[in-house]
Amino acid sequence: MSGTPLIKAVLKTVPYRVELSDDQGHAWAADEPLEAGGGNAGPTPENLVLASLGACTAITVKMVAARKQWPLDEVRVELQLNPAGKPDSGNDIVRRIELLGTLDDDQRAQLLKIANACPMHKLLSGEIRIHSELR
Repeated sequence: MSGTPLIKAVLKTVPYRVELSDDQGHAWAADEPLEAGGGNAGPTPENLVLASLGACTAITVKMVAARKQWPLDEVRVELQLNPAGKPDSGNDIVRRIELLGTLDDDQRAQLLKIANACPMHKLLSGEIRIHSELR
């Protein structure tokens, strides 16, 4: 991640549809499913968090493998939030990583270690403070 990202979220008249944009010119939407009163026009906020972790995991692993010139052809990441139900405290993310290529066991183990050190993994598993203010 370069610099300090700025994300804007705007909810207007369509129930639960949030227009998202960043300072790099990207635009996307978040929404709630139909059964929750939304229009299902985009991923839920929870899915966006999981997607961030999945993207960061895949990118970080691929970058390291490329730098080391390891034969990693493809990275697949599957994530679930609280698949066994909401725990009494905290939340559980289950992340399954599939590494496709002719990697040896040591390379695979090192890439798993790298996945656990990706920036989003560190962010989500560390202490987070959120400071809110009205404008």
